[in-house]
Amino acid sequence: MAAGAAGPVELGFAEEAPAWRLRSEQFPSKVGGRPAWLGLSELPGPEALACARCGRPLAFLLQVYAPLPGRHDAFHRSLFLFCCREPPCCAGLRVFRNQLPRENEFYSYEPPSETGASDTGESVYLQLKSGAHLCRVCGCLGPKTCSRCRQAHYCSKEHQTLDWRLGHKQACTESDHLNQTAPDHNFLFPEFEIVTEAEDEITPEAVEMEDYSEVTGSMGRILEEELDSMARHESKEDHIFQKFKSKIALEPEQILRYGRGIKPIWISGENIPQEKDIPDCSCGAKRVFEFQVMPQLLNHLKADRLGRSVDWGVLAVFTCAESCSLGTGYTEEFVWKQDIIDTP
Repeated sequence: MAAGAAGPVELGFAEEAPAWRLRSEQFPSKVGGRPAWLGLSELPGPEALACARCGRPLAFLLQVYAPLPGRHDAFHRSLFLFCCREPPCCAGLRVFRNQLPRENEFYSYEPPSETGASDTGESVYLQLKSGAHLCRVCGCLGPKTCSRCRQAHYCSKEHQTLDWRLGHKQACTESDHLNQTAPDHNFLFPEFEIVTEAEDEITPEAVEMEDYSEVTGSMGRILEEELDSMARHESKEDHIFQKFKSKIALEPEQILRYGRGIKPIWISGENIPQEKDIPDCSCGAKRVFEFQVMPQLLNHLKADRLGRSVDWGVLAVFTCAESCSLGTGYTEEFVWKQDIIDTP
């Protein structure tokens, strides 16, 4: 993905993909599974990946590969989004950006191979080339180790306990292949590749809708009784929701909309952020909208327990307008959650 400032919108769709396409060296955009970290050192630590509300470890939701054309220091660039999936919280959200020049210590200067000939099947990679160990449960930085075998690594006590209960207790002393095998902890989201296509620039007239102000301003000639009737059944809230539905009608399976510097489309008239609600980057630059996650993604996550699962109307990610250079480190950006508001 590489939409320029205020450029065309790219739509993302979830598709099945072989394991080799979702590894770090392929620079994937993907949903679920373990993160395919871009920079392989200075990963976000357990404190950075803990829910601000309940304190539990966040689950990896998705990542978007979004290099910036013309930027030497952002030849490779990815955004990583995490969320809390611990009921009854399911509220925490954090997003991180990492970028690298084309010539770096982790990847070849040449583009990756488009063949899966080197695929080794279902192996789970729990140690990076940088030497960093990853948590057996979530694939994030794992500074904690099992006190018995010293080979199993974890991000937190919660995930160590979970892994112990689901098999490590028995396998602890037989750890020759510990880094290549990990049980299903039912913590990771289902894994998909995000494939993209440009949104059609010409939208059918039937899908186009006037701004709400224009609609209300053109009603001066309508009888007062009809205005009263319409006011009872039509509101700004209705209009924004209808506009949202119309916008996605041509591609209803889209799970993501990418367009750095454009305006997001909101699902509700409530809880739309103002400029003052979007904090500046730590470098001092303003943040701009980069992509949004659509509610259709929830259909792929197998997380449909009402009130006990992750849920959203729109997740809008805002990033540093300068995409400030950070070496190999990860910097936190900003995500705004808008829920679907039930209106009478």
